[in-house]
Amino acid sequence: GKVNLFTRPRRFGKTLNMSMLRYFFEIGTDPALFDGLYIARNQKLCKEHMGKYPVLFLSLKNVEGLTFEEARYRLMELIAREARRFSCLSDSEKLTEADKDSYRALTAQRDGRYVMDGMLLASSIQTLSQLLYQHYGQRTIILIDEYDVPLDKAFQHGYYREMVALIRAMFGRALKTNEALAFAVLTGCLRVSKESIFTGLNNFKILSITDSRFDEQFGFTDKEVQKLLADYNLEARFSETKEWYDGYRFGNVDVYCPWDVINHIDRIKDDPNARPEAYWINTSGNDLVKRFVNRADKTTRDEMERLIAGESVEKEIRLELTYDEIDQSIDNLWSALFLIGYLTWVGKPVNSVYRLALPNRAVREIYITRIQEWSKEKEG
Repeated sequence: GKVNLFTRPRRFGKTLNMSMLRYFFEIGTDPALFDGLYIARNQKLCKEHMGKYPVLFLSLKNVEGLTFEEARYRLMELIAREARRFSCLSDSEKLTEADKDSYRALTAQRDGRYVMDGMLLASSIQTLSQLLYQHYGQRTIILIDEYDVPLDKAFQHGYYREMVALIRAMFGRALKTNEALAFAVLTGCLRVSKESIFTGLNNFKILSITDSRFDEQFGFTDKEVQKLLADYNLEARFSETKEWYDGYRFGNVDVYCPWDVINHIDRIKDDPNARPEAYWINTSGNDLVKRFVNRADKTTRDEMERLIAGESVEKEIRLELTYDEIDQSIDNLWSALFLIGYLTWVGKPVNSVYRLALPNRAVREIYITRIQEWSKEKEG
């Protein structure tokens, strides 16, 4: 696809995969990085594509603030810093003086602060990709990691509409009407409604947690966890690791949370008496879960108790949401919990009805401690 969106829960390797793509395709990459790896066997593909493209890599995970102005400046700062990686553009013989002025405008500062105006910021990714295309004679790959974080933060702090308008303008120019684009990959947790920020985007491929394509590329499989444990002579801890960290289902594959597995093995290799912990919860935002508990009526609380007891519940799931829709009904909150990894699906969905369950013991511990704690706060 020309534009590909992968949605996965946090700490499942999205940024690592994006970094891998950057270092494979980017001009000037060190081919030795991929020596001995599976892809190196495909010599034809490596010869045609490795190190052949200019690559823009933008992680939006820190684009936030209590106000729209703060978040907007963070975005401006991020793009300016990425532009500064390509200082060769300032004196490129392939660019006109007007082109060079456009590049300098992306990095211009006054009193130590970047000074892009609204029009320039909205077209900044498109402009930079076009300048790179002119300089290198090769279309640009655009990688945008954690694309939905600015929308999440904007929703929490009351400037959602302003941020949606800005992101829509930036993505529209960079991904829809951009002759300099080779292809783009975006990652995030929620599959934000196409109508909100991807309006009119053609060749847009969504690869969510229910899609069987690339289902093994995020998270660890049984085989990978067994090998990792064997590398540290910890084969006897496999069943424990599976009970605590397996159970997420992406497409047709059950996967483990890699963050939990890596932290667990790092702990037990030095301390054999260490017990499993829910490492993932300490790195993931809990605001959606807290809102879910605050909105729960008796029926919903009974359903949570059933989940904790190891049962499943059937719910109609919306795979595509906007943040301002999440609070409109408890059903939308069920969908959000499913998409961000607090629930998994069992069996095959019928139309849009999914049978939901807790993925593993680590998430069950989260429900027992955090949700019951918040329920007590609500009752108190």
